[in-house]
This record gives sequence, structure tokens and C-alpha cells, in this order.
Amino acid sequence: MSLIDPKAAAAAHDRYGASMASLIAPLVKREGYSETRLPGVQIIASHCSQPRTPLIYDPSLVIIVQGNKIGYLEERVIHYGPGNYLIQALPLPFECETFAAERQPLLGISVSLDRLMLDELVRPLLARDERYPVMAPSPMAAVPMNESMGDNVLRLLECLHDPLLCEALGSGRVREVLFEALRGPQGDSLCQLLHTSGKYAQIADALAYLHQHYAQPISVERLASQVNMSASHFHHHFKRTTQQAPMQYLKRLRLLRARLLLNRQTLNVSGVATAVGYQSASQFSRDYKRYFGLAPTAERTG
Repeated sequence: MSLIDPKAAAAAHDRYGASMASLIAPLVKREGYSETRLPGVQIIASHCSQPRTPLIYDPSLVIIVQGNKIGYLEERVIHYGPGNYLIQALPLPFECETFAAERQPLLGISVSLDRLMLDELVRPLLARDERYPVMAPSPMAAVPMNESMGDNVLRLLECLHDPLLCEALGSGRVREVLFEALRGPQGDSLCQLLHTSGKYAQIADALAYLHQHYAQPISVERLASQVNMSASHFHHHFKRTTQQAPMQYLKRLRLLRARLLLNRQTLNVSGVATAVGYQSASQFSRDYKRYFGLAPTAERTG
């Protein structure tokens, strides 16, 4: 379970929740994710609850200010909603349950974790040794919202409503949010992404490679060579970091990408299977039904 202080989370929600929700609501363009004026910053909205379903987030910081989500990562259960924020340091397939209602929609904001920006921001912290590893480093964890983070997120949301302010100061507002995340309880996880010789960063690089080349034939040996590790060491550290074996991760990634393609209604099932790297459409259909609980043909026509 994630280490969230209920009293601190409730206090943060009382202070920031209504203000953040009122700033987010006018920026909603559609169900799900809406782009904003700032690259890497998206608005999240859902007007109805969603049952537990597989999905994947890009590395990001997710703040839910109204409604709630529960993430299921293998044996872990991660609650994130008002009063805390989610640090998704690595892009891990997990299952998510959403709680929302038409009159009380889920509202939130997502900020991409830009590794170049994080690298710039972490240097003064490392120089002063001002990191706060309160929680064990984790690729996915909920963190209590403190006053400084709440203020920074409010400034970012206010900026999104003003085109001139957004152009002049938007990047700086994003940097403030990411800097506070680096100083927070999961800052060590973010710092480890930047240690290029460390195992955590090597696995992050392998995941980035997988996301770029998932439709190609890929083996553990090929992935290991990309990050200069032996196959056995790579397999061990990959599973230790992601809680999934490399080929299991690849299969889930392909299926999640396939679901996006099916929902776009531009390819038939066989075409989607090929597009995500499957050699056999029948094997794809079996894997898809096992993972999502319905056949890809039902998704395609639904």
C-alpha cells in the first residue's frame, strides 16, 4: 500500500481541492486526456466511474483533485486522489479503477517527467545534498500533497488560462512542480533515472527502447545489449524494477497499443495484430481476450 497520511491528505484537499477543480473544469475538452497550451501538460476528466482495466501511463506526475483512482500494480494497491499525487517514474502496465460521477466528475492534471528538465533541476539539490528519501524508491507511488506542491500546481493551472502568461512563464511553472517532486518523498526515484550508470536508469532506457521498437522482433538479449548488460543480469534487474519479466512487459505493451489502434477504428483485427508486432492474428486474439476480458472483434465493433 502507498504511504499516505490521511490527515495530511485531507488538509491539502480542503485547502486546494476546490480551487484546483474550478481551474481545471473550464480546460476540459473531452473525456480522458485533453491537451493544453503547454507541451507535456494535460488535463484529465471522467464523468463516470470505470471498472478495473489495464492501462499504461507515460512517465508523469498525476494530480487528481476531484474523484479518485486506485492503481493495481501486481501485488500493490495504490490509492491516488485529492490530497496526494502520483509519481509514475517508469511506464509500467497496471490496472486502474476510476471513481467519478456526472455531477462530480473526476478532474486532474498530468505533467510529463522530462528527463532533461529533471537533470537540470536536480543538480543544485545534489550539490547541497537536499534530497528527502522518505519512502523507498518506487517506479510508481502516491505521495502526500504538501503546501509547496499545492501552491506550485495552482500557479501552473492559473497559467494555463492566460496565453501570454503561458508563453512567457509556462515552462517555469512546470519546472516549479517538477522541482518540488524532486524534493519530495519519491525524489530519490526521480534522481535514479538520471544516474546513467545506475541499474534503475538502464532499465528506464530499456523501457524507452521498447516503447520505440515494440512492433519489431525483440529478445531479452537484444534489450540487454542496448543497455550494456548481460542477459541474465538484465532479466533480474528488469523484473526487480518493474515486477514483470521483459517479455511479459512487451506483450502487455503490444496489447495496450493494440487497444488504442482498435479504438481508432482504422484497421481490422489482423492489421492491428501486425502493427503491434504479432506474427499470428489468432495468437493476438487469444492474448487480447485473456488480458482485457473481451475479444478484439468486440472492441473493434463496439
